[in-house]
This record gives sequence, C-alpha cells and structure tokens, in this order.
Amino acid sequence: MMNHKEIRIEDYRYELPEERIANYPVEDRDLSKLLVYRNNKISQTQFSSLPDLLPANSTLIWNNTKVIPARLEFHKSTGALIEIFLLEPMAPSSYTSIFSQQGACQWKTIIGNQKKWKGEALVRTLENESKTIMLSAEYAVEDEKSQIVLKWTPEHLTFARILELFGKTPIPPYLRRESTEKDRTRYQTVYANFDGSVAAPTAGLHFTQGLIDKLKQKNICFNSVTLHVGSGTFVPVKTETIGDHTMHSETVIIDKSTIITLLNTAPDQLTVVGTTSLRSLESLFWLGQQIIRDPNADPDHLSVEQWEPYKDIPAKDTQQSLTALIEYLDNHNADKIRFNTSLLIVPGYKFRLVNRLITNFHQPSSTLLLLVSALVGDKWREIYDFAMANDFRFLSYGDSSLLEIQSLNNG
Repeated sequence: MMNHKEIRIEDYRYELPEERIANYPVEDRDLSKLLVYRNNKISQTQFSSLPDLLPANSTLIWNNTKVIPARLEFHKSTGALIEIFLLEPMAPSSYTSIFSQQGACQWKTIIGNQKKWKGEALVRTLENESKTIMLSAEYAVEDEKSQIVLKWTPEHLTFARILELFGKTPIPPYLRRESTEKDRTRYQTVYANFDGSVAAPTAGLHFTQGLIDKLKQKNICFNSVTLHVGSGTFVPVKTETIGDHTMHSETVIIDKSTIITLLNTAPDQLTVVGTTSLRSLESLFWLGQQIIRDPNADPDHLSVEQWEPYKDIPAKDTQQSLTALIEYLDNHNADKIRFNTSLLIVPGYKFRLVNRLITNFHQPSSTLLLLVSALVGDKWREIYDFAMANDFRFLSYGDSSLLEIQSLNNG
C-alpha cells in the first residue's frame, strides 16, 4: 500500500525561469493561452474557446470569494515602514460581520518590520470628500503581537470602506513589485461576490462576462462555493517529504442548492474552476463521510483535516455522502454548510467528485503541483514541459489549463 506521507518533494520540482512568471495579466482576460489535456493528449488554444471544449447542458463550479485590499501601510514618526497584512477576522470573527463593522475591529495579522514597532499606536490620515479620515493600529494583546486592533474616525464608516480607502491589493510576493490601481480589478474574478480572500482564486481570472454569456448559450449552468483563500497558499513546502508539511486551514461555505446540484450531476458533466473549488468539493465528500458516522456533529465545529482521506476507514459512495449532508442541513434548518478544511491532495488520492479542472500553472514543489499530479499522474511533467516549450506564462497572472481524467472512484 502506498505511503502518501513519504512522497518526496524533490520529485515535484521543475525549472521555472523568472522571465516565465507573468508579472502582469494579458490585456484581455480570455485571450490568455489554454493548454488542454484530454484523452492523454496535450494541445493548446485560447481561453476564449472554452465554450467549444465543455459539454452542453453541463455544470461549472467556481469560487466566488473576493480579494480584499489586505495590506495596510503605516509609518512611524521615525519614518520606519510597518506593514500590516490582514489574515483572519477576530472581533467580530465572521467575514460578513467584520466588513460592516463601524469604528473598530480586530484582526489576526502578519506584521512586516515588526522589530521596529514597539507597540505605540500607528496612525494614518487622508482627505476624502473634504473630510479627514483617520485609521490607527495597535496591539490587541501585548503578548499576542499578531492580533491588531484597528480604529477609525468618522466611526460611522464601515470597515469595508476603510479598506477601500487605505488598503492595497495583496498581489503574490513572487511578483516582486508594488500593486497598482489596475490590480484592484485584474487580481479579482468578474464573479467575485464575498469579501475575505488575501489571494485570488486565479483560475477564474480568465473569465469575462462575454465568455460567461457564451457558456450560458450552451446551457451550461453555474454554481459557486466560497473558500476564502489565505496567505498559506504561498507557503512553500520546506520539508523533504510531504508527511512533515502542515497544510493551512481555510473556511469553506457551500449552499445546500449546490450540494443538490452535485448530487444530480454526472461526473463527466461537471467542470471545476481552480484548485480552491476542487479542494472545497473533495472536502465536502469527506465531511459527508463524517456526518454519516456522526449525524449529530456540532455544526459550529465541522472540519476536514489534511490526512482525512488517507485513514484506513471504509468510505461510503459519493451519493450517500452528499445525501447525508443534505439531510444534515435539513435537520438543522440550514441552507448552507460552513466548515474548515486543511485537506491535502497528493499523488495517490482517489477523486470522488472532480475529473475536469481548470487551473493555472503552479510553483515548483508546491502543494498545488502535487494536487495536479494527483489528478493527471506522471503526465504533469509532460504537461509542464509542453507549457514551457510553447511560451505559456506561469503562476497567478499566467495562462491556464483544462485537465481531464477519465474516471472517478465513487466507492
């Protein structure tokens, strides 16, 4: 039996020259290149041709999270720059509540140049519509310096408005440049709806409203999941084997209507946009397995841990898993399920819901590249070699791929 924890990270390295990393997006979103892997063959086209590649009357699922301008910059009186990178809401603790908060809120953060900050209040002001707006930051708890209290005046302004005025778009660190005003729209999908991510679900950046309209003309319907992408998506795997790597946890929200759609959709009629959507759906299967074993599980403490699929526990089939989730929601009079996932998908993983994925090209030795390898097997290297040889652009602002496997494990 395969020991997934002994997978060697060095086996998933490839040479990525810096000039192949896309520092900026193409002018027209859907004119990026698209690599197609289907029937064990590789070809290329443009993303705008996607309607010709997907089955009519099928379903497409994407992540509708919205990137927030999560970088806040302050200067001390000495001139030292302190950067506060927002990670997770603490008070209020829900994304929905914190962005409508007025006057003050508290966040878990990463602080740049923290050694220069001794804990005094940092203050910024700006003029907007002839009014002075002030934002301050200070430690929430002296011995917990990652938790920051933000306060502002006028107090009637919402935190969403404060971020709009003071925040910067958190483009990936590997771009090695400052964010621009253009990034506010381009590092965001056209269907983004719910604030919360500090990184974009980049597979969706290629969609335009015109392309969506063409997909609708083929009677392709759209469903959403919400996974707020955290900064952990950029954390490299530094261990020799994947078993020693700790996967970051993220919050997933899925409507009951989407689960019903999944229950009634054949695998070959489903297309998933991005690794975040894929992880959400595969995590949903494993959450359903937990509900089958414990129908009275606490809805406030639902989670899927990273090695859940690799335990020696017999699994029910996909239909049973989704049905259990629907019944669970009915029993709790709920129209959506919320849970945390740190699911890690590595080679040898048996996919339960997804066999067609739209995704960009990922960093060497990353958990996302391991996920791609789990889907297409050793073909990942041939796919990436093809992309390199045909001038594809890599990473967040780069080109895309449509990857398809033949069958799923539903038992």
